Amino acid sequence: MPLIKKHSILATAIAAISVAFSAQAQYRLPDTHNTQHQDLLASQKAITADIKIANTLKYLSEIQEREDMMDSEIFTEFWEIDAVNPYGSKIEIPNTKDIDVSEYVAPVPGKVNSNYGYRRRFRKMHRGIDLHLRVGDTVRAAFTGKVRLTKFQRKGYGYYVVIRHENGLETVYGHLSKFLVKPNQTVKAGDPIALGGNTGKSTGPHLHFETRYLGLAINPAAIIDFENRVPHKDIFTFDKSTYEKSQKYGPTKKRTTARKRKSTKKSTTTAKK
Repeated sequence: MPLIKKHSILATAIAAISVAFSAQAQYRLPDTHNTQHQDLLASQKAITADIKIANTLKYLSEIQEREDMMDSEIFTEFWEIDAVNPYGSKIEIPNTKDIDVSEYVAPVPGKVNSNYGYRRRFRKMHRGIDLHLRVGDTVRAAFTGKVRLTKFQRKGYGYYVVIRHENGLETVYGHLSKFLVKPNQTVKAGDPIALGGNTGKSTGPHLHFETRYLGLAINPAAIIDFENRVPHKDIFTFDKSTYEKSQKYGPTKKRTTARKRKSTKKSTTTAKK
């Protein structure tokens, strides 16, 4: 490379450095820059903090909505009456009522031991369904609601819980061994409310489970498919004219009598030949 060209490049580089130093001298940062910079950093927060705040606000909003709902008439009317059926004859029962039961959670996973209906052995109505469990098993709320009663009845339910729900139903859980909730406590569907037991008038460990609308006992099997632990439909239609016959609402097994008769006829025909 010619010597003149090398000198030209070197001169250009020196000029660039001089300009840079000159610019730095010309654009000097203010004395308060460092303090302002530190304050700015201190005021910043990670994006995760915003997410946490948003989630907290949403959670608090949901709690407030639920509390407002729990203060509604459904959770105040006939609330303090110390009975499984607090309404008695003091309230007008609608002819029909659509009840949303889509939120249902099985109180226990056990099978049905005894169905709803009249018991000849005891000469009285059995107004619930008995579900198998072991003493100490967790019992859960069937729907979201508010605990109305936690009591003991020596010749009946034993230790039992009554919960009133947002959908207008009340559920009863009997023969328990321990309460996990208190009256006026809000519970969500699936929350633990008690431990299973064998208290009261019980022939063995099981959960006595009732579904009631305005105090009237409905066959739980009319609402719930206990084998699959889901409601039959998302909306259950209460019918005042038929609620007393609600033990017939439950799912029935397929009849095989007709099939047996057909097979008998075939075998008889074959024998004649």
